[in-house]
Amino acid sequence: MSDLQKSQRRESRRYSRRYSEISHGFRGRTRDSISNVSNLDEPHHDDARLTVTMENTYQMGPYRRIPIPAVTDILKDVLTNYLHEEKYEVEWSQRMTKTICEVIRARVKDLMIPRYKIVVLVHIGQLTGQSMKVSSRCLWDASNDTFASYSFKNSSLFGLATLYAVYLE
Repeated sequence: MSDLQKSQRRESRRYSRRYSEISHGFRGRTRDSISNVSNLDEPHHDDARLTVTMENTYQMGPYRRIPIPAVTDILKDVLTNYLHEEKYEVEWSQRMTKTICEVIRARVKDLMIPRYKIVVLVHIGQLTGQSMKVSSRCLWDASNDTFASYSFKNSSLFGLATLYAVYLE
């Protein structure tokens, strides 16, 4: 055997030994040593938030717009069902605003209108003759973005629900 062949053989043995040490974590693997633990079963903390990259669609407008009458009906239905015979209480109204927001958002998402960001605001207050003004500001594309609003009153409280649908280009 030539010196070149001997050095190549030595390198291949060294490589296989290094590979064995890396993959199994120890030297001198025996015939009956089988690992039944996989590294894939362990959670990796650095891979906890995988980002999904998507291709550009170059879609500048929606294929379907948000149906405002249907959304207004959802707002009306949810507010009347949740607030119809209730009396105003501070702790109750704090929890109820979150619940109503989640229900409205879920029902609008069920309409399956793609590429819209849904923002829901709900205000519940005591009806004692006071006035209230609500205003909001945001960047707005009048051709694609839209909103719907509905207010409800009973003998002791009022509820105001506003939904903003902002198109994601």
